[in-house]
Amino acid sequence: MRVLLHAHVDTESGNEAIRNGKMPELMKSVMEQLKPEAAYFFPSMGRRSCIFVFDMPDPSQLPVVSEKFFMELGAEVEVVPVMNADDLKKGLQTLQSRQG
Repeated sequence: MRVLLHAHVDTESGNEAIRNGKMPELMKSVMEQLKPEAAYFFPSMGRRSCIFVFDMPDPSQLPVVSEKFFMELGAEVEVVPVMNADDLKKGLQTLQSRQG
């Protein structure tokens, strides 16, 4: 299933990860692990934030994916299922065919 992971990094934890050089290593590791179709990095709500859109075939991967952000960056993490335009079109066609 395609999901969106949105992480808001704790400011002090993020500062420390930048100072000690762990931030680039962590982001590289996340990119290699997730192989996202999209990744964006930006300030949000006054904190460093990032969004990754990737395929999560098994929900048991959720701890593996999110714990790096929790443990190493003190981040608040949200993971939600998402659709692209083709997925939405297919879903709406299925809905329409069931209604009538």
